Amino acid sequence: MTEGHRIKNVLIVIIPALMSAMVGCQDPPLSTLEKADFALKSAAAGKARIYAEPQYRQAEELLRKGQLEIARQKGRLAPFRNYHAADSILNVAYTVANLAADEARGKVVALRSKAENELGNLRDELAVWKEALNGSLQAITAGRDWSKADLALKMSERLVGIGEYESAIESIEKGKESLVQLAEVIAQTAEDEKREIKNWRIWVNETLKESIRSGSPAIIVDKSAHKLYLVKGGKLAQTFDCELGYNSARQKLFSGDGATPEGKYQITSVRHNGSKFYKALAINYPNAHDKRIFSENKSKGIISRRARIGAFIEIHGDGGKMKDWTNGCVALANNDIDRLMKHVSRGTPVTIVRRSDRWP
Repeated sequence: MTEGHRIKNVLIVIIPALMSAMVGCQDPPLSTLEKADFALKSAAAGKARIYAEPQYRQAEELLRKGQLEIARQKGRLAPFRNYHAADSILNVAYTVANLAADEARGKVVALRSKAENELGNLRDELAVWKEALNGSLQAITAGRDWSKADLALKMSERLVGIGEYESAIESIEKGKESLVQLAEVIAQTAEDEKREIKNWRIWVNETLKESIRSGSPAIIVDKSAHKLYLVKGGKLAQTFDCELGYNSARQKLFSGDGATPEGKYQITSVRHNGSKFYKALAINYPNAHDKRIFSENKSKGIISRRARIGAFIEIHGDGGKMKDWTNGCVALANNDIDRLMKHVSRGTPVTIVRRSDRWP
C-alpha cells in the first residue's frame, strides 16, 4: 500500500469523527440568558430586592454564574464547547427569580392592604377629633398635635399612592402618636378646668349680683364659647361672637404669650379713636390680682425672670375673621363693637372666664 493510500484511509476515519464533534457543538443559550435576565429585572421592579432579598440575591448570583459559564465555553475550541451547564444554571436563575417575584408580590399586597386599612382608620380618627374640637378652646391647645397627625395622614396618602407601603405605615404610626398626645392634652385641659371652674363660677355670679344690685350693664366673656354677653340688671341683653388671642386656651402668663387674660376687670376708657383697631374698650389688665400671680409665677420659676406682664388689653373691632388671632385682646366685628359701645362706659365691669358652665 502506497503512502498516499494510507493517508487517505486515515482521513476517511478521522474526518467523520471530527464532523461528528463539530455537529455536537452547541450555540450559547442566549434565549435562556435573556429569559433569566428579564425575570430578574421584573423581580427587581416588583421590589424583590426588599421583600424577597434572599431569593433575589440567589437568582442574581445564578445569573452571574451562567454568564461566566457562557464566557468560559466561548474561550474553548469550537469542537470542545458545551453549553449544557450554562443553560441549566440560567434556567434555575429564571425559576428562582420568579419565586422571588411571587414572594415580593404577596408581601406587597399584604402591606398595601394594611397601609390602606390603617390609613382609613387614621382618617376617621382625625375627622372625629376635628368635629369634637371644632369651635372650642381645646382646638387651640391641641391644634398642634392635630396638625401633626393631619400632616402624617397626607404624607401617608402620598406614600401609598407611589407604592411605598412600609414608609406609609411608619408615617401612620407617627400620626397615631400625635393623636395620643392630643388626647393627653385634652385630659390635662379637662383636669385644669375642673380645678378652676369654681373660681370662674364665683366671678360670673359676683358680676351678675352686682349688675342686679346696681341695675347697670356688665360684660361677661366666655372664652370657650367665643361669646361676649352684655347683661343689664343681671339679665342677658345681647350676645356677640368674639375672637381671642391666638393662644387663648389658658390664662395669660406674660407679655407676648398670645393668651387672653381671665379675671374680673373694668373698662378704663372708651376709644372711638386712639386704638390701632376700629374703636376699642380698654380694660384694666393687669390688675392687682394679675400682678400678684405674675410675681408668684416668677418666684416659682414658672416664667422667666426677664418676662414682662404685658398691658393694653382691649375689647376692640376688626373682628369677624372666624379664628383666634389677637395678641390677647377680645375682638368683635365692627358693627358689633358699635352696638356694644352704646351700652357701656368707663367703669363697666368686664369678667373674662375660660368656661362658664352655668350661665347663660
